[in-house]
Amino acid sequence: MALRVGIDLVQVDGIEASLRSHGEHYLRRVYTEREVEDCRGDSGLSALRLAARFAAKEATLKALQVSPDRAIPFRSIELVRDPAGWTTLELSGPAAALAAELGITSLAVSISHEDRTATAVVVAELPS
Repeated sequence: MALRVGIDLVQVDGIEASLRSHGEHYLRRVYTEREVEDCRGDSGLSALRLAARFAAKEATLKALQVSPDRAIPFRSIELVRDPAGWTTLELSGPAAALAAELGITSLAVSISHEDRTATAVVVAELPS
């Protein structure tokens, strides 16, 4: 078994700036509908939760070792919460195709956020 690891750190300020500048266009380009709904709370949309999802998408791209000439849309990488609150990754479209090409057998993700920073680690398992 071989492993690849990706990690990313995101400042919430950057997400808030993108929301201010691009609003719904930014949300539709980066996040799935389910992700946006998961980030809504009683006080509205949580930039901190969005930042954690953005970090997970970036960490996934790093674990997949995407070449600069290959476009992988952020929406083809989705962070999904299970009923217990744990998160998993679901790939679709170009991200799923790349994972299949690489022979990735599983992906694991861990996210965390505190104050104005969010982070994510993704581990991809490949055959040896």
